[in-house]
Amino acid sequence: MPRYIALLRGVSPQNARMPVLKACLEDAGYTEVRTLLSSGNVVFDARATPLPTLEKRLEKVIEAGMGRHFPVILRRQDQLQAWLDADPFAGHALPADAKRIVTFLRQPPEAPPALPLVAEGVRILALSETQVVSAYQPHEDGPLFMRRLEQLFGREITTRTLDTVKKCLKA
Repeated sequence: MPRYIALLRGVSPQNARMPVLKACLEDAGYTEVRTLLSSGNVVFDARATPLPTLEKRLEKVIEAGMGRHFPVILRRQDQLQAWLDADPFAGHALPADAKRIVTFLRQPPEAPPALPLVAEGVRILALSETQVVSAYQPHEDGPLFMRRLEQLFGREITTRTLDTVKKCLKA
């Protein structure tokens, strides 16, 4: 049975409780459910299912159980691990204070930007079919890079630090 990583968009400790999120998935029959951090990361086992189908099911389950809609972007753990093992950040010289991030796309972009791209505090280094490898430097005006990523890839995305992705893979 495959292990999946669900990355919910728009979750914070103020709008979602991880024990409730975990219970939603368990009540729906998913097994070995674990939540990580408080930003909408859920790892679980389920029968092999096409990702778009499972994403829609999870969104319905979560909305029914939590009373709020959170878009879900899903990855199979083994496939994400293989992608990360290829070290998508290799070969990119980054400033010492740069934060490595991965943006997950629900689907490939219609018009991928020419890379690398540096704009509004973000360095977009590489793009696989549905993952964007980036780095940003903290800015006094907050996460400007998120706005730039949405401009380039739309709103059906969610971003995690590389450290968070690694934690999800270990769960």
